[in-house]
Amino acid sequence: FFDIQPEELSWARLRPMQRYVFFFIHAIICAKVGDFFAASLFCVTFAWLFMEKNMSKKILFVCLGNICRSPAAQGVMERLIEENGLQALFSVDSAGIGSWHAGQLPDRRMRQHAQRRGLSLTHPARQVRAIDFERFDYIIGMDDENIHDLRRLAPSQEAAGRILCLADFLRHHPGQTTVPDPYYGGPQDFELALDLIEDACATLLDWLLVQP
Repeated sequence: FFDIQPEELSWARLRPMQRYVFFFIHAIICAKVGDFFAASLFCVTFAWLFMEKNMSKKILFVCLGNICRSPAAQGVMERLIEENGLQALFSVDSAGIGSWHAGQLPDRRMRQHAQRRGLSLTHPARQVRAIDFERFDYIIGMDDENIHDLRRLAPSQEAAGRILCLADFLRHHPGQTTVPDPYYGGPQDFELALDLIEDACATLLDWLLVQP
């Protein structure tokens, strides 16, 4: 994990293990020169990074623009986690393949349909970033195109192996292989997307709870 080029020496580019090593080495150096206060700070930060990485599973939902399906999936999953008292075990975020809607709230129609189900979608859209493949344990796309794009962006085979399709977790919609994009559709398409998302997220949470 020391294969870092000079132009890559930024905190955001460091992989988790490289960050652990950075703080561990600095703690040793400070202790050697007698600066025990600085050494203790480095040790505390090292412990915090390790716990933050290992104590919860981090889930990222991804769709094309992060204004319809993925923010809805984030909202549904966060509600399921809260209802089951699992906030300490999971953290959830969402992003889009493209940056067209960065900073915008979810699509007005999706917010309206979600509101009828008791969901408030307030996540500002953002684009998938390279660091997401390090930060998140699972990255979950909505359709085959999302999965293809995510695998293309994945920096390694290991990262690509953590990419999943939400539709694979559908329990009550046999034959449905994707969560279709409702953006160019009507009210029934937004309702279908939410039906599929609620179905799949419930199964996904059950599956996550039995993962090591």
